[in-house]
Amino acid sequence: MIAPDIIDKIKKIRLLILDIDGVMTDGHIIYSIYGDELKFFDVQDGFGITLLNKAGIKSVIITAKKSRIVKLRARDMKIAKAYQGYYDKLKAFNHAIRKFKVKPEEVCFIGDDLIDLPVLRRVGLAVAVPNAVEEVRQHAHLVTSKAGGHGGVRELCDLILKSQGKWDLATEKYFK
Repeated sequence: MIAPDIIDKIKKIRLLILDIDGVMTDGHIIYSIYGDELKFFDVQDGFGITLLNKAGIKSVIITAKKSRIVKLRARDMKIAKAYQGYYDKLKAFNHAIRKFKVKPEEVCFIGDDLIDLPVLRRVGLAVAVPNAVEEVRQHAHLVTSKAGGHGGVRELCDLILKSQGKWDLATEKYFK
């Protein structure tokens, strides 16, 4: 059961900002013998973002690392913008709210580590995954029941769509 004040925050969301490692993935980074970086993404998380797109809610990535894999995944999910290499995530956040013409209270950010705190403290809906560090969970309005890389993002996407009354619009073709 989600508190009414949190539902009110969810109803205002027009932009979802995602961290990658620990949120869109389980946090593991694997290097091949050739130095290639591997990350594992949850397909249901990606489909949740697709559903948000169908409902007119854009998604953005802000990550401290730079990775070709993130660029490819962002393209596949039709992410509106991927900010990579931003250790100062607040700088990317400020750029994103100007670019997408949204107010901070219309933004949801989902993160898992200390580097995410400056953004989490400024958005309308701060979300953590359960595998987030304690300080991040303490600053979150909401903690998903599913972990990063294991459906936490999909859980959030579905919650946004259902709370805003956009679930049927985003999913109607699948129920015909």
